[in-house]
Amino acid sequence: MSILNTDSENRVVLNVGGIRHETYKATLKKIPATRLSKLTEALGNYDPILNEYFFDRHPGVFAQVLNYYRTGKLHYPTDVCGPLFEEELDFWGLDSNQVEPCCWMTYTQHRDTQETLTVLDRLDLDTEKPTDEELARKFGFEEAYYDGTLTWWQKLKPQMWSLFDEPYSSLAAKVISIVSVLFICISILSFCLKTHPDMRVPVIVNRSVNMGNVSSWAVDKTHTNAHDFFFYIECVCNAWFTLEFLIRITASPNRCVFIKSSVNLIDMVATLSFYLDLALQRFASHLENADILEFLSIIRIMRLFKLTRHSSGLKILIQTFRASAKELTLLVFFLVLGIVIFASLVYYAERTQYNPKNDFKSIPLGLWWALVTMTTVGYGDMVPKTYVGMFVGALCALAGVLTIALPVPVIVSNFAMYYSHTQARAKLPKKRRRVLPVEQPRGPQNRRMNAIKTNHPKDVSFATKTVLLTRPYMPALTPLSCLWETLAQVGGFYPARTASREHVAGSLPDPNLSARGSQALGPGSSADREINPNWSEDCQEQAPFLDDNEDRLKDLKGDTRCQNSEGSLATESRVAV
Repeated sequence: MSILNTDSENRVVLNVGGIRHETYKATLKKIPATRLSKLTEALGNYDPILNEYFFDRHPGVFAQVLNYYRTGKLHYPTDVCGPLFEEELDFWGLDSNQVEPCCWMTYTQHRDTQETLTVLDRLDLDTEKPTDEELARKFGFEEAYYDGTLTWWQKLKPQMWSLFDEPYSSLAAKVISIVSVLFICISILSFCLKTHPDMRVPVIVNRSVNMGNVSSWAVDKTHTNAHDFFFYIECVCNAWFTLEFLIRITASPNRCVFIKSSVNLIDMVATLSFYLDLALQRFASHLENADILEFLSIIRIMRLFKLTRHSSGLKILIQTFRASAKELTLLVFFLVLGIVIFASLVYYAERTQYNPKNDFKSIPLGLWWALVTMTTVGYGDMVPKTYVGMFVGALCALAGVLTIALPVPVIVSNFAMYYSHTQARAKLPKKRRRVLPVEQPRGPQNRRMNAIKTNHPKDVSFATKTVLLTRPYMPALTPLSCLWETLAQVGGFYPARTASREHVAGSLPDPNLSARGSQALGPGSSADREINPNWSEDCQEQAPFLDDNEDRLKDLKGDTRCQNSEGSLATESRVAV
């Protein structure tokens, strides 16, 4: 019997989420400084009747947690989400880095997903209209918005930003977005068409003849200029781009972040290049190499990147290349390595035999051939003529196919990942249901004190509070206090209640006690019901363990008696809790 008693004393029952687990106390001591290693019966979640500890946590994760105490190996359950598993481990005081290597790859997938969601948040792919509260938070006007003290500029600035930077915020924003896209397309189309020979006009040169004061006009067929119509088109387009850029930077929530954006930086440089080109044509057109200055206008074609503000697919594509930067760098490294190796090999291979039509006069010329061959383009301007050179060319082409094909699946996988998450985010509701936080369980005495302080109305009599505080968690009253309490309950006079109150509760203040006098017997008294007739109903909703307070006081008044036990007088209450 002693062995059985010892075994039962060493066992502990854990009720987690409604599922009971039984183990030994020594098992829980294997991992110190954790929640389960510090279990005591004084905790608020200990049930002395059932002799178990209750935790309202995920039971599936706890099975792996308890197995970790038993075996020393922490495995990741595949039927739960990663953040939930981390939250449960944090609650039990365990380190998530102790997950076994066999489960580590599956466990860390949620971290990659969280990083992807963070990147998508920065890309701002939402197509719904932002609320006024969200705009105020974005511009830093949240306090003024809630106080109703927004100035006219604080009200106008978010609206200007939404019109020019949030295409889906309103109908006017969609119209402005369409106009901006049209100007971009017209500008690019004009830039391309003005180079067509049919769209250009010959240069007319005024030549002076030395004989007399006679001058003749001649048409120079070798030099042409773009038609003046394209110049007017560029002026109108760049006027719109300038106005749009100034409004966007003025209404921007953060100008530093706005300028650092690559798309905005391209827009600014392209707009400035137009005015710079205009100034150079006016003041430096007489120079011989003035045509070289037109090369600056090629920057304007990069305005196509502005379309990324209106297309989530283009944003995802650019982000895919950013996320695949390591793989692309590795691809370039292997390409350069292969180009240098095969250029050197083909140069010496073509010199092994006499070949008067040798195209590989030097290794730098072989670099071009190796690049064209490895990328499987094959222009045919340079080809090996010897058998050894042909063998080197075959190896070069094969190495190029393998080198280029290796990082392509990674890039495709990144694009598919970003695109799938974007589509999933678009289907999620923007307003999620709020879940109130759950208060952690307290000890028995603290739980009762907190319930009395927060849940009881002000008209609750002090006698009720005294009885609730003293039963059943406080020890039996002394003989003197038992006598005073009995007299107070039978006779209903105030001094007896005062004496019992001072002994039991330590003279807690009660401003309504003297006014009510002997009626301060509890929530069932007439004074209580006159002040708050629904006290019992309110108490049932706020504190379930106080539902039968009125019946307890009646039983206490009728059944509490004083008896002499072992030479002392003690109080025995038949109130069942």
